[in-house]
Amino acid sequence: MVIKVFVATSSGSTAIKKKQQEVVGFLEANKIDFQQMDIAGDEDNRKWMRENVPGEKKPQNGIPLPPQIFNEERYCGDFESFFSAKEENIIYSFLGLAPPPGTKETEKSDATDETEAHTEDKADEGAHEEAQSAQSPSEDQQESKEEHAATEEGEEKQEEGEEKEEVEEQEES
Repeated sequence: MVIKVFVATSSGSTAIKKKQQEVVGFLEANKIDFQQMDIAGDEDNRKWMRENVPGEKKPQNGIPLPPQIFNEERYCGDFESFFSAKEENIIYSFLGLAPPPGTKETEKSDATDETEAHTEDKADEGAHEEAQSAQSPSEDQQESKEEHAATEEGEEKQEEGEEKEEVEEQEES
């Protein structure tokens, strides 16, 4: 199975270029085999991409913009779908690929292969840990919040001091 990423190598839009670079860079970094299919220089690629993007995924003008991602003939999604899958750590299922060992997706699928009772116990523990981590910020986040609060407090005191000086100056004159 080959992942096909339809791109426009000569796009004038920096937004499209950035999205294309993000998709291609991610696939390269994760050693996922793919082919770049240029729609700017190859009319057949452009026509194939436009015909094979499902109707509900096409924009109002009917012309889908790159990058568009396919696994062979199967449509995977556009940049927004790709980004969501990446954020949710489900990129391999998004691409229709088996996750490599040691990835978060593999851990999820391994948990479902275990016996039901054990899986329920693990899910309960995992949900409890996730709930705790979602409720309590990390040390870095806490330090950042405290620094931000201290900076705001300092700015407020400085503004109060400047206001007092202005009032005093006005009273003197």
